[in-house]
Amino acid sequence: MSPTPSSSAPRSRKSVTTATLRKHVNDALEELKAKDIREIDVRGKTSIADLLFVASGTSARHVKSIADEVQKFAKKAGVMPLGVEGEQEGEWVLVDLGDVIVHIMLPRIREFYGLERLWTVGDQGHGDSEAAQAG
Repeated sequence: MSPTPSSSAPRSRKSVTTATLRKHVNDALEELKAKDIREIDVRGKTSIADLLFVASGTSARHVKSIADEVQKFAKKAGVMPLGVEGEQEGEWVLVDLGDVIVHIMLPRIREFYGLERLWTVGDQGHGDSEAAQAG
């Protein structure tokens, strides 16, 4: 009996396309006025996700609020987060939505870790334009 629920879960997750989830995440980030939103298409670079979002909040409270909003918008789209890390501290919150991973950080943390540089090495500056066209 237990194989049926677990085998149906991935099918229901796949009913929400990456493009749909991308739109919901972007809407959530814009709704709570996240700063410097960056979308990075990582298909072909890793199998962990298709898209990464990196955005900044103005304070730990703002970072936490943005992460909460991302989770709410994802749930409305029918996607339950696979995991959320960093909510206690609020300096860097990661929301794992499967095909889309969202990083919300304080600007100093974002600058220190440089995720955009890490994931766009060798892209010759097309990270944003490719992701925008990929939808």
